[in-house]
Amino acid sequence: MPPIQRGQAYRIGANHWGLRYYDAVGKRRRKSPFPSRSAALKHYRDVIEPQLRGDVVALPELTLAEFVDVYLERHAVAVRGRTIAILRERLGYAVRDYGDVPLKSLERMSGELASWSATLSQGSRYGIVQSLRQTLEAAVRWGHIQRNPAKLAGRNRQPAPRTVRVYSVDELDAIAAELSAMYAPLPAFAAATGLRPEEWAALERSDIDRRAGQLSIRRTISEDEQGRRLVVDLAKTNVSRRQVPLSKRALAALDELPARLDTPRLFPAPRGGLLNLDHFRSREWSPAIEASGIEKPARIYDTRSTFASRAIAAGVPIFELAKIMGTSVRMIERHYGTLLDGVGASIATRLDTFDEREQRVPDEHVWATTGPQNGLRS
Repeated sequence: MPPIQRGQAYRIGANHWGLRYYDAVGKRRRKSPFPSRSAALKHYRDVIEPQLRGDVVALPELTLAEFVDVYLERHAVAVRGRTIAILRERLGYAVRDYGDVPLKSLERMSGELASWSATLSQGSRYGIVQSLRQTLEAAVRWGHIQRNPAKLAGRNRQPAPRTVRVYSVDELDAIAAELSAMYAPLPAFAAATGLRPEEWAALERSDIDRRAGQLSIRRTISEDEQGRRLVVDLAKTNVSRRQVPLSKRALAALDELPARLDTPRLFPAPRGGLLNLDHFRSREWSPAIEASGIEKPARIYDTRSTFASRAIAAGVPIFELAKIMGTSVRMIERHYGTLLDGVGASIATRLDTFDEREQRVPDEHVWATTGPQNGLRS
């Protein structure tokens, strides 16, 4: 065994620390997050170093409430504040009923957790149970328990996806006619790009590349645990950071935007600051829906569904559509599965067209492009 070395603490962002060290076979390891440098080094002395010596390290006995705090603190390093706030709210249901139960005891209560989940409302059950399963899975990974009782309680069925709402061009035009001039191009632009509201609200003029015919999603609007809105730069590895093609309809909508010198944002608040989406819904979107007389429900987010449905109808492959929209193929299939029913016939038509075109290609062309190495001629 190599000589035991003192762990090295390093900073993560403004408020967290990580720990670097070499394991028993000399491989570099990392562990994070910790609230301070001293906490990281204390973990090395109390946990890592005894492990390297071969000592048995007993983990502290934690209740569910205590472990939830530990999990959220560590998880906060990698996700947005809004995500932690949602997790804390959902986990609050389990903490309220089982917060003082030690994890070791909770591990044997899968049957009771199954009965507990059945008492939750149908609309919120999936999210609450999924958050508990996620948290207790971390407890398994970190050695506090051997099995995840929330998973052993049974399958956590997802609720049926909501009905897909797709706007027609006439409906988009009707909504635009009722919005104020600075937001009138928004319905057509959002429906032509499929961006989430928190994405188009964070767009800046520098994100538009007309020569390449695309826009870049580099940031989004989020909230911290206190509910404060902020612009979050997306990491290059984040699936949401992507390029979105600009169709003629999207470019036409951009051309209609009023020129402004007081802000770099394409869709700012009236005074040029960061748009508050809740205020926009109540002051602009909802009155426009009422005045236009279009069928309800009619959410802003339905412009994203409109883009997806039009792309599917145009024959855009599901994999490419998922990449453009910054989501997964599974989510496309789940939410727009009914729109995919006719895709098979479309694929068959395109294959037939390809076969017919291939049959019309002269034999000399086939020879020139394939060559004798493929064994077509000797």
